[in-house]
Amino acid sequence: MKRNKTFMATAIGSLPHINSKEAVELVFSAFLDIPVLPQLANLNSKEDMTSQLNEGIPGVIYDITDKRWYIDQESETFYEELEEFFLDYESIVTEGNQEILEKYAISEEYCSSLPLFLEKLSEIKPAYVKGQVIGPFTFGTSLVDRQKKCAFYDETLKEIIIKALILKALWLIKKFKEASPESQPIIFMDEPTVSQYGASAFITVKKEDLTECFGEIASVLKKVGALVGIHCCGKSDWSLITESKIDILNFDGFYFGESLGLYSKDIEKFLNNGGKIAWGIIPTMDTDSLESATVDSLAKKYEEAISYLVNKNISRDKILTSSILTPSCGAGSLTVEQAEKAMRFTAGLADVLNDKYSNIV
Repeated sequence: MKRNKTFMATAIGSLPHINSKEAVELVFSAFLDIPVLPQLANLNSKEDMTSQLNEGIPGVIYDITDKRWYIDQESETFYEELEEFFLDYESIVTEGNQEILEKYAISEEYCSSLPLFLEKLSEIKPAYVKGQVIGPFTFGTSLVDRQKKCAFYDETLKEIIIKALILKALWLIKKFKEASPESQPIIFMDEPTVSQYGASAFITVKKEDLTECFGEIASVLKKVGALVGIHCCGKSDWSLITESKIDILNFDGFYFGESLGLYSKDIEKFLNNGGKIAWGIIPTMDTDSLESATVDSLAKKYEEAISYLVNKNISRDKILTSSILTPSCGAGSLTVEQAEKAMRFTAGLADVLNDKYSNIV
């Protein structure tokens, strides 16, 4: 990492605030090194992770009756829009056409905090800046066609989703770099559905289906200087992520720390190749645990979580120097007071661990 700190902290993105200014002030006060762009679905439902990136995607419509998003391949204009979309994608990714990239902007209507966030970013100029997009597996199994078939199972629709997420992420990176050229962008793919990999509902999904789409997104974003992570608020087959060309594995370390030990060989290889683990140690999915937590108890929880790898003969120093700290998941379902507590705990835990391991470089 760029600054001489073993531990840095950030968050997942969703907050319960209905005031954009308060949300932006919170993330910059808590996360001086890696502020995160807030998602405020309580302020506007269009900021929900399944809605926020739908602008400009061919065929994507909202059905008021069903109250869900569809990809409508039966629209008279769908294939015309699709051809234009693929041409735009090639122009942007292959030729770096920034003017066309603006067609795939995330408007203030879908991200109310973005103007204030960019303004603050230009003032603070942190080492890193984090944004997030919904992951392709979660997105592709949330969006359906008119026959209610998940878009992920249709090769054309899956390709649209992957390319659309790349364009949205590229646009975010562009805005971050305009505001603060020296801040390295970090983009997380938020993938809660990855925890369901192997379940009966997704029994036909193969490992390579996931590693290939994660890898395609990561490879494009890394070419423009971003670090790329995947967030899964549960446990999964972690080799899905370590083999996907990403830089950061983020998971619920509060409850599922032991799960990494089951994939110790994959994790060790990932760390040796420069990968980072973002330990979700602050329990945002369990308000009772959050209310009873202290920074010291969370520090003990982190030590317990990493012990499952240390006990598999992975270097403790390697784990420590490859750690980022986060809440276990987004904080959008919490009260404002609880969310602010979770953010302060995350920052406070980083301070405590930096003091404890000040001799680690």
